[in-house]
Amino acid sequence: MPDVDHHAPGTPSWVDVTAPDTDAAAAFYGALFGWDATEPGPVEETGGYRMFRMRDRSVAGLGPTREGGLPPRWTTYITVADADASSAAIRGAGGTVFMEPMDVLQAGRMAAAADPQGASFCIWQPRDHIGSQIVNEPGALIWNELATTDTDAAKAFYGAVFGWAADDMAGDDGTAYTRWSLDGHGMGGMMPMGDDYPAGIPPNWLAYFAVEDCAATVARVAELGASVQLEPMTIGMGTFAVLADPNRAVFAVIELAPELRG
Repeated sequence: MPDVDHHAPGTPSWVDVTAPDTDAAAAFYGALFGWDATEPGPVEETGGYRMFRMRDRSVAGLGPTREGGLPPRWTTYITVADADASSAAIRGAGGTVFMEPMDVLQAGRMAAAADPQGASFCIWQPRDHIGSQIVNEPGALIWNELATTDTDAAKAFYGAVFGWAADDMAGDDGTAYTRWSLDGHGMGGMMPMGDDYPAGIPPNWLAYFAVEDCAATVARVAELGASVQLEPMTIGMGTFAVLADPNRAVFAVIELAPELRG
């Protein structure tokens, strides 16, 4: 079901984006996906963090970039039962924890990390905030995909840390693709960064959002001052495109094939 009230440990459960102007970012994503953005609350408590919502349920987060910090970007969060134990597991499997576990008010406990190839992500131990409360419907998170320089090493790392199984398959164009699953449930994918991958882009996690009409969404992006990184492409699951918001934070959208829609 699209509405959820729990994410099992090991599930990519949340994404958020940073922007130098959160009001402008809220307006952009509101126009594109129909999201409403909450007010940031006392900055000394929240750091200016806001929630994107649909039907009064949280779907993604929005925070300000920090001076001298990372550029605007989308980040994938993976639910864990114990952020401290998972941080130790990340280190034990060869990854890096570059922000130690910390409490986020009463919302939960988090840490920021990277796998051995440098793809960054966060882990989330939920308390009041479970993560996305709507998934797998237009305007909501539907897929998380890792692009990496070493798929075998990634299989070993994510299997050891989160218990993921890796099922290899061939993409529609014959290229290698891996489907991540947990207890038999698919929750993401992985692709190798081959010679045709754009130069200068490090290993990364890409968030996909479902849309009703990929072509219309791509056209709307251009009207809103954003850009298309990969033009719409049709695969077995549907038609997808890779986009960048006005601050160059990259994300993807996908229009599911009719037979896959709920």
